[in-house]
Amino acid sequence: MPNEDQDNAHPEGAATPVPPGQRRRRLAIPVIAAAVALVIGAAGGAGAVKMMRPAPEMAPLTPVAISAMPASSLVTIKGKVAEIYGNKFVLQDESGKALVETGRAGEGGGLVTTDEAVTVQGRFDDGFVHASYLVRQDGRTEALRPPKGPPHRGFADFDHRP
Repeated sequence: MPNEDQDNAHPEGAATPVPPGQRRRRLAIPVIAAAVALVIGAAGGAGAVKMMRPAPEMAPLTPVAISAMPASSLVTIKGKVAEIYGNKFVLQDESGKALVETGRAGEGGGLVTTDEAVTVQGRFDDGFVHASYLVRQDGRTEALRPPKGPPHRGFADFDHRP
């Protein structure tokens, strides 16, 4: 009976050579896994950036009658300023009246004047219009709201008391 060690061309303890096709396969698996991980990470990062970006808020350009404003929607309304209450004013057209909230831009009541013709773009919700843009009769447009996101606080806004 021949010795089994003689059948094996390799002495005991020596590593068996790996065929070239298997060697390439062994190297390709970690490379492919790293590429897949990079693609998944890039796609996830792009999705996260897209979700964090403020959504553009555009109202329809054609004004609607105040009485026909759909609930909880972006609207454009046009009329004359009837009354002013601090950062809010009443806009009136031939169909009715709407309370328009202007935020910080309208504090002090100097943003509009009584009987001024304006166009307001914003969101109609909770019974009044949250104005985002005010378009004057001469075509000047004023942005009334900062882009969506948390308010930015300056160093002076923090309380420095111990």
